[in-house]
Amino acid sequence: MKKLTQETLKQLADEKRADANHQALPKYILVCGGTGCHANTGKEIYDELQKEVEKQGVADKVKVIMTGCFGFCEQGPIVKVLPHEAFYVHVKVSDAAEIIREDVAGGRVIERLLYKEPGQAVAGKIDDMKFYKKQRRVVLRNCGFIAPEDITEYIGRDGYAAIAKVIATMKPDDVIEEMKKSGLRGRGGAGFPTWMKWNFCKMQIADQKYMVCNADEGDPGAYMDRSTIEGDPHAVLEGLMIAGFAIGANKGFIYIRAEYPLAIERLEIAMKQAREHGVLGDDILGTGFNFDIEIRLGAGAFVCGEETALLASIEGERGMPRPRPPFPAIKGLWGKPTCVNNVESLASIPYILLNGGDEFAKVGTEKSKGTKVFALTGKISNSGLVEVPMGTTLREIIFDIGGGCKHGKKFKAVQTGGPSGGVLTEAHLDTPIDYDNLIAVGSMMGSGGMIVMDEDDCIVDIVRFYLDFSVDESCGKCAPCRIGGRKLLNILNKIAEGKGEESDVEQIKTIADAMRKASLCALGQTTPNPALSIIRYFNDELLAHIRDKKCPAGKCKKLLSFAIDKTKCIGCGLCAKKCPAGCIAPSTEPPAEGKKRSPYIISANDCLKCGECFSACKFKAVVKG
Repeated sequence: MKKLTQETLKQLADEKRADANHQALPKYILVCGGTGCHANTGKEIYDELQKEVEKQGVADKVKVIMTGCFGFCEQGPIVKVLPHEAFYVHVKVSDAAEIIREDVAGGRVIERLLYKEPGQAVAGKIDDMKFYKKQRRVVLRNCGFIAPEDITEYIGRDGYAAIAKVIATMKPDDVIEEMKKSGLRGRGGAGFPTWMKWNFCKMQIADQKYMVCNADEGDPGAYMDRSTIEGDPHAVLEGLMIAGFAIGANKGFIYIRAEYPLAIERLEIAMKQAREHGVLGDDILGTGFNFDIEIRLGAGAFVCGEETALLASIEGERGMPRPRPPFPAIKGLWGKPTCVNNVESLASIPYILLNGGDEFAKVGTEKSKGTKVFALTGKISNSGLVEVPMGTTLREIIFDIGGGCKHGKKFKAVQTGGPSGGVLTEAHLDTPIDYDNLIAVGSMMGSGGMIVMDEDDCIVDIVRFYLDFSVDESCGKCAPCRIGGRKLLNILNKIAEGKGEESDVEQIKTIADAMRKASLCALGQTTPNPALSIIRYFNDELLAHIRDKKCPAGKCKKLLSFAIDKTKCIGCGLCAKKCPAGCIAPSTEPPAEGKKRSPYIISANDCLKCGECFSACKFKAVVKG
């Protein structure tokens, strides 16, 4: 095909605008195509809807689109029908024919498939749903709306207009100044001002410079970057190009872990289409600006989220951090000036350059501008992908958007910032979320993972999980991280087994202090954060494990004991049938007055503490001790 120029790009955008905004046909069906729904028959639902459109003869009335993630993952698979915004949840392949027959052809909304707020009988509009009401989509502006595998839909939504504007009307200094006005800080976790990083790199004199997209998202429960790429890959490509123009680079790399096949596939399709349309590669839009991109696959090492380890991996070396300075902006890939930004930062850039830095800066707090994407997971009623203005409180995200803890359980804690973040309590729910506020209370923004815990969770057990992850993912290059992390994990394991001593608390602090000061990279420096947050906010629960040898939540097996309340036991024997150790038997006592069978007893010495008896008893006769 003939490659686009500045003028023909605008013409194509005008031609495709109505369709890309779902206004060219009477109806549009949007099928969630994020990894979650895609793996849960989303692709099959899309294919069946396409078949039914042809079978029922309504191809002139409706277009079926496979989009990216809608965000409301708890309700997937999701299908939306526009323009009347029917929001169908938990859709099955077998529902496709009815959706086409009743909704598209018949004009009747299918009530049984509509999402209804808990306690409400009538479904509301999407913008009125509690999950979406307080969100503001900037990074996710196209996710769940356009077909990510069709470049013309992106162009119809002003895609590549920002790079066209930059090349035609701006100088690198102008772009950096606009980024400075925006106040955008790195969304990968460190929060370093984006404009400043670009400026450092731009000032270097070199025959070659590189732009790198860090898509090596590895935090447990995090999927913000993956979903952004799956739903809007062209925004990331355009962001890379604009950054390349600003720093004087003509080559970019996207470093993404190999276990994200759908994101990789959509990136490859997007890059192929972008080259065919002349918006990537040599002589972009006929302007003489050259910029091309390669994908490099990571093997899943968490430490490669650290920029110097990531660069080492791209070079073909083992992914291990390098001492800084010199920073990558001075000496990065193959010794050349290199700028590394994460997916969320890059996806924000086209929006900023099109609308202006001042417009972006209107949202957020004084020191943290714009929006932030979070993966809200754990014991939460509405798990999903959430984008909110900086300054939104934890309470608003967890209770207003997330709907609180599942099954009416009491909220206990929330982990922000992934395995390197802190565990925050109910007292922090009204904390406005930004970089500085989270650090002040002993946590961090991180890349955007947010895991909610309820009353049934043991904080010691949770922190053991995070420490185990960090120890396993340590590259081992520096002793403070390699040895310190293992020491912390051993202490927490000892405490969970009932062997803890009060002196362990001070030892945790001492090791943590050494790791923070001496570790080579942020992985080692922040590994102690969860352990320190226990001491700071959950000291009573920690001391219960140490002094009383009890786990208040009943999660630490070595501290558990099970017994049978004779007054409640009816002698049904179900607990004995479920017991894998065979340590439950009827007592020799005669049945109590009014009961037919003797109560059962548990042999404590033989008990595996598996909890099968506790789960099996319908009369709450089995009690934890």
